[in-house]
Amino acid sequence: MKKIDRLILKSFIGPLLLTFSIAVFVLLMQFVWKYIDDMVGKGLSVGTIAELLFYASATFVPMALPIAVLFASIMTMGNFGEKYELIAMKAGGISLWRAMLPMVMVTLILTAIAFYFSNNVLPAATLRYRITLYDVTRKKPALNIRPSEYYSDIEGYVIRINEKDPETGLLSDIIIYDHTKHPAQTNLIVADSGMMQTSPDGQYLIFTLYSGHTYTEECSGEERYTRPFTAMDFREQIMTFDLSSFAFDKSSEDSFKANCQMMNVAQLDSTTRFLRESMNERYADFMVSTISKLTLYNRYKQLEPMRDKLTEFSSYKPVQMGDTISSETRRQILMRAKSIASQINGDFRVYTQVVKSDKEFLNRHYVVWNRKYTFAVACLVLFFIGAPFGSIVRKGGLGMPLVASVVFFVLYYVIDMIDEKAVRGSVMSPTGMWVATFVFIPIGVLLTIHATSDASIFDSTTWNKFADRMRSRFKLVKRKK
Repeated sequence: MKKIDRLILKSFIGPLLLTFSIAVFVLLMQFVWKYIDDMVGKGLSVGTIAELLFYASATFVPMALPIAVLFASIMTMGNFGEKYELIAMKAGGISLWRAMLPMVMVTLILTAIAFYFSNNVLPAATLRYRITLYDVTRKKPALNIRPSEYYSDIEGYVIRINEKDPETGLLSDIIIYDHTKHPAQTNLIVADSGMMQTSPDGQYLIFTLYSGHTYTEECSGEERYTRPFTAMDFREQIMTFDLSSFAFDKSSEDSFKANCQMMNVAQLDSTTRFLRESMNERYADFMVSTISKLTLYNRYKQLEPMRDKLTEFSSYKPVQMGDTISSETRRQILMRAKSIASQINGDFRVYTQVVKSDKEFLNRHYVVWNRKYTFAVACLVLFFIGAPFGSIVRKGGLGMPLVASVVFFVLYYVIDMIDEKAVRGSVMSPTGMWVATFVFIPIGVLLTIHATSDASIFDSTTWNKFADRMRSRFKLVKRKK
C-alpha cells in the first residue's frame, strides 16, 4: 500500500467511525426519550437496561451507516480540496478516480458488511429488541407505597397509609379497599397500625395489621337485593398480596418470530411463496362458491313470475313450470333469489377486504426483502454523491459537510419513506422500493462528471462572476431603455 493510500484511508476512516458513533448515539437518545416513562421507576436492573439499549442500537445501524459514509466522503474530499492537497495530487499525475480508489474499496467492503448485517444480524437483533422492549413496557412499576397517597398498582386493591416510620417501618392509619370478589362489592379494611414486608422469594407482599375493622357489603348472589352489611373487629390480621405481575419475565421468542422483520432473505422468500399460494387457493375457493351460488340464483330467477310474459322463451321448461306454480310459491322463489343475490354481494365485500389485507401483509414482506438490498446499496450510492460533491465544494471541517450530508440524506430518506408507503398500499410494485436509489444514481453520475472535469459549479467565485455578469446585462438593458 502506497503512502498516498494510507493518507486517504486515514482521512476517511476517522470521520466515518466518528459520524457513525454520533448518529447511533443521537438515534439512541431519541429512543430513550420516547420510552423513558416505561423504563424509570420499575426497578429494572442495569443489565436489562443495557441489553435493551444494545439491541436498540443495533436496529439503528441501517440508518446510521449510510449517513456516516456520506458525511465522511464529503468531509474527506472537502478537506483535500480546501488544503490544496487534491490539486497537488492532480499535479503529481493522480486523477480524481485514483484518489477515490481507496475510499471506494472501503465503501465496497462496507456494502458487503451492510448486506450481511441486514440479512443475518439485524433480524436476530430486532427479535431480541422487540422481546425486551415488550417485557419492559409490560412490567409494572416497582412496589412503592408512599404516605398520604392511594396506591392501586396491585390488581384488585387500593391501599393508603397515613404515615411511615423510616426507622422501624411501622405504618399508621392504614386503609385497604378490596375489589377482588366482585367489581361492585367493596371490602373496606381499616387498621390503626401495621407492618409491611415481602416474602424471601419476592413473590408476595405481606401486610400485618393491628387493631382494625373489616366492613363488608354483599352485592352479589341471592343477597344482592337485601345488601346485608357486616362489620368485624380484629386485633391482628395478616393479608398476602400476589406480586407476580411485578416480576420481569422474559417472553418466548416463538410469538415474535413470525414478524417479517425477524426474517432473512431465504425465510422471506419461502414466506412470500406460501402467502401467494394461500391467496391463490382462497381466490379459487371464492370463485367456486360464487359460481355455485350464481347457478342456484339463475335457477330461481328462471321461475320468476315475470317470465310468463316472455313468449319467445316459452319452449323452455323452467318458464312452463313458472306458469303452473301458485303466486305464493312464486313469491317464495323470488325472495330466495334475492337472498342468494344478497349473499353473493356480502361474500364479495368480505373477499375484497380479505384480499386487501392479504396484499398489505404480503407487501410488508416485500418491503423488508428489498430494504435488505437497498440498505447496502445506499452506502455505495451516497458515497458517489458525497465524494464528488466534496471535491467540487472544496470545503472541509464540520460546517459544509454536515449541512450537505443532512440535506442529501433527508431527501433520500423522505423518498424512501414515500416509496415504502406506496408499496404497502399496492400503489406501486415491490420494485418501487428502489425509486430513491434510481433518483440518486443520476445525481451521483452528474456530480462525478463535474468533479472529474474540474467544474466549479459550487464555487462561490463562479456564482459571484455570474451575478456580476447578470447585473451588467441588466444595467445595459436599462440604459438602452
